[in-house]
Amino acid sequence: MPVFNFNNKISNLGSTIGASDDSFGFSSPTSNQLSYVSASQALQNSDIYSIIFQLSGALASGEITANNQRAQNILDNPSATASTHAFWQSMFAQLLIGGESFAYRFRNANGTDSRLEYLRPSQVSTYLLSDGSGLIYNANFDEPDIGTIEAIPQSDMIHFRLLSKNGGMTGVSPLSALSSELNIKNSSNKLTLKALAQAVTSSGILKVKNSGLLNSKEKQARSRKATQELRNGVLVLDDLEDYQPLEMRSNIANLLDQANWTGSQIAKVYGIPDSMINGKGDQQSSIQMENISIIKSLANYVNPIVSELKNKLNTDVHMDVRKAVDPLGDQYASTLSGMTKDGTLTANQTVSELQHRGFLPDDLPARQK
Repeated sequence: MPVFNFNNKISNLGSTIGASDDSFGFSSPTSNQLSYVSASQALQNSDIYSIIFQLSGALASGEITANNQRAQNILDNPSATASTHAFWQSMFAQLLIGGESFAYRFRNANGTDSRLEYLRPSQVSTYLLSDGSGLIYNANFDEPDIGTIEAIPQSDMIHFRLLSKNGGMTGVSPLSALSSELNIKNSSNKLTLKALAQAVTSSGILKVKNSGLLNSKEKQARSRKATQELRNGVLVLDDLEDYQPLEMRSNIANLLDQANWTGSQIAKVYGIPDSMINGKGDQQSSIQMENISIIKSLANYVNPIVSELKNKLNTDVHMDVRKAVDPLGDQYASTLSGMTKDGTLTANQTVSELQHRGFLPDDLPARQK
């Protein structure tokens, strides 16, 4: 029986969030209190959604290979309720949002993995053994027949983690660095919407010279008539009237520009080019240079994923994300072509590799001499 001490609890994200929602926690900028925000609330931010969707999709599109066939089988078919891509994208999305994600390993009588079950952070409590020799987990499953499993050994739990503050035992959400920026953006959005609403309340100003000769009822009647004429496309004015349409003031336009600033901050935290969320990258950068930058960004997430899978599956694991960045293979084909020209590869080797990658058909006719 394992010896453990519940006083050595590292984190319990499930205590303040409903079991139907994921969560991530970060310290409030105005206090040292740990606050929690639901994943669904975070994904309502368009910049965060765009980054999480693109990064998790790119990682899930990567090819994960293991040297052991049993390990490869569970990597290729991890879930009984979701497709391979959907399962891994969900795991990676939660990792990007909360800094860690969990999957329980169901095994058969021989100890071979039969399936993985994704667990929300709100379902899992992580504890440190009293002698410091390892971690154990308590998990609340959605299935009534399973219920709660206590003292799960760390070998039975896939636990992806990003940056850690406690020696790699748990992860820290990247969004923890954005608490101030997200508060600023939320306030900016509210202020911008309010300013826009006030700005479009009236379409223009109708000035009536010598208006002292008109009483209030006559002014209102003239205003209604001018509004009706504007709807019909023609406004008739006499020499004593002047109409000036309202324009959006520059300070309101400046408020709209703040969205780009906060988007750049979010991209910086996730280590990706700005172009991934706002489409405005460095105009001097080529597509190849931008793809290299994206691959470097993905490597920051590939390494902890591969490290955890190697540790838990006890075999060498590799993850290739080049297809996610170069789905058509054009850039890879161009690279092989250059290596062929400088003599690094022969023409036959290049053709063979392109056929292996699916860029060229296997029944490609031989070149005529």
